[in-house]
Amino acid sequence: MNEVVLITGASSGMGKETAILLKENGYIVYGAARNMDKMKDLETYGINILYLDITDEYSIQKCVGEILKKEGKIDILINNAGYGSYGAIEDVPIEEAKRQFEVNIFGLARITQLVLPNMRKNKKGKIINISSIGGKMYTPFGGWYHATKHALEGFSDCLRYEVKDFGIDVIIIEPGGIKTPWGIIAAENLRKRSLNGPYAKKAKKIADSMEKMYSKKNLTHPNVIAKTILKAIKAKNPKTRYLKGYMAKSSVFIRNLLGDKIFDKLLDIMYK
Repeated sequence: MNEVVLITGASSGMGKETAILLKENGYIVYGAARNMDKMKDLETYGINILYLDITDEYSIQKCVGEILKKEGKIDILINNAGYGSYGAIEDVPIEEAKRQFEVNIFGLARITQLVLPNMRKNKKGKIINISSIGGKMYTPFGGWYHATKHALEGFSDCLRYEVKDFGIDVIIIEPGGIKTPWGIIAAENLRKRSLNGPYAKKAKKIADSMEKMYSKKNLTHPNVIAKTILKAIKAKNPKTRYLKGYMAKSSVFIRNLLGDKIFDKLLDIMYK
């Protein structure tokens, strides 16, 4: 019997590419997101699409419930939904900071809670959390975003330990620079939050730099991450973490090698 996959954030980028690749490899795929229109093309591949607001309890329960009612199981959960809210920590309203955590952590945790009982019953499953190199390092004005990704790393480690005896794998994907709208949106958020206050001068430089970086041709195509996810799913003994994408391994290596103050100076040089 084919394995059933639920992918959140399937309306674009890595989520959409992963949905298509897994369907092509024989999986029963459910793509979920708020924007149903952006997922319509997935139906031409035979992919099921569902509405999901990852910050809404009823929406999460309905999404998981519909799949379990129809398929009787969810074998693989890919927690891909997320976004980057950039801006000086002082400038970002706490309401927005909370929303960043609701999307990137608490919504992810809630859908995981709802999927786990079925996985435990079947004594197998894979939970794949899309983190970032941002969970291992930091970039200027990304305080709230990095806080969520650092939290996701710790959450995933604890979850992995808790569920391993039930035959469930927890896998973290840590992308580097990927060709998605993420970086441009983060730069726009930074401009909106911090371009008219005490951090304006440096914030403008960082926003300009982010836009330039995420317009580069050498960024990694999201299908590379999709292939990495497929590899992790197929592996009998998958790695706990997969670092993949433009500057992923080198960035984390440099961060681990340098002390905090030296890394701060490196960032000053990079974003001059």
